[in-house]
Amino acid sequence: MGQAKRKEKNPEAKEPPHPDAEGTPAASADAGSPLPWKKPEGLSRRGWAVLAGVILAIQFPLIHYALFRSEAATTATVPYQQDFTDPGVVQRDFFSTGGHWRVVNGQLLSPGVKNNPLWLQAKLPRDVAIEFDVRSESPEGDIKVEVFGDGTDHASGYVFIHGGWNNSLSIIARLDEHGTPLETLQRQAKRVAEKNGGQGAGLVETGVFRKDTHMRVEAKPYPVEIGRTYHWRIERRGSLLRWSIDGKPFMEFDDPIPLEGSGHDRLGFSSWEAQLFFDNLKIEPL
Repeated sequence: MGQAKRKEKNPEAKEPPHPDAEGTPAASADAGSPLPWKKPEGLSRRGWAVLAGVILAIQFPLIHYALFRSEAATTATVPYQQDFTDPGVVQRDFFSTGGHWRVVNGQLLSPGVKNNPLWLQAKLPRDVAIEFDVRSESPEGDIKVEVFGDGTDHASGYVFIHGGWNNSLSIIARLDEHGTPLETLQRQAKRVAEKNGGQGAGLVETGVFRKDTHMRVEAKPYPVEIGRTYHWRIERRGSLLRWSIDGKPFMEFDDPIPLEGSGHDRLGFSSWEAQLFFDNLKIEPL
């Protein structure tokens, strides 16, 4: 009986590739190779038109506001007094773009409105005295009022802040509560004057201060006490702004280029996150 022969194993022998549908061996080695990059086709004219239409529709309210904005409405006149006994006064004499402003127990509540002022719809005269009572029920203090703004936008005029930045700083701001400090502008003007041989050392003369300059005057006096009612008086005579609290001078700012006229003639109560109560508003021309 014959013995079956053992097949020799060839470790290098490979199974031949299977032919593809056309009888050609499949290129399995190239299956994982990346395809060359091909620039995608751009939008057609119709696609660009549709995209432009969508963007225009989304931005239309802002475009309309920027191009066709009108002067803020006027429903009250100066002299003006208000003790906030009537809850309807908020809707009748004031305007705001946000925040749940309301009268509570005969006082105007600003419940942390995130810089959405409540604007009195009355034109302020150039020289004016503004008085009111205010208290903060929040530990951060942060009492805030805007004067000579446009009646719509935050920081469109001067912003008065007592105990801002967690009760660490008080300011009179011009067009921007985060603007350049006055001391910094004065140093810049001094350097410019030195380069010019000492001629024209003023803020305006050196070009450091212009009509659209965003700046602030800073002070670090006593912080706001939670629950304490303060009596504020803000007045402007000519270019000089004076601010007193409880009958004592607090801060002042002599603006080289005063913000005045249309767009700079409104008063707005405001707040960021603090809960503030305003009362006994009185406005008189000087």
